[in-house]
Amino acid sequence: MYGSISRWRIKEGKQEEFEQLGDELMRDRPAGSRSVHVYRSDADPREYWIAGVFESREAYAASSASPEQGARYQRLRDLMESDPEWHDGEVVVSY
Repeated sequence: MYGSISRWRIKEGKQEEFEQLGDELMRDRPAGSRSVHVYRSDADPREYWIAGVFESREAYAASSASPEQGARYQRLRDLMESDPEWHDGEVVVSY
């Protein structure tokens, strides 16, 4: 399995819209997507961490390169203060 953990900072007052849009977009997840978890920080309610897991590095790369995923991301990006901080890697332990 392969995936990404990212840190996103949402524009002031856009948190509810971000969460609703995220929920809507996750109903039609990309091929190979195994799980997505979205965390909202206790310390800063405008900071979110997203952990996404795919069945393989190839599935992750294919999703990232697809126009559909690009369009999904752009809708979310419009609600962010800045570009996310990404950390990609192989999943070595999962329960």
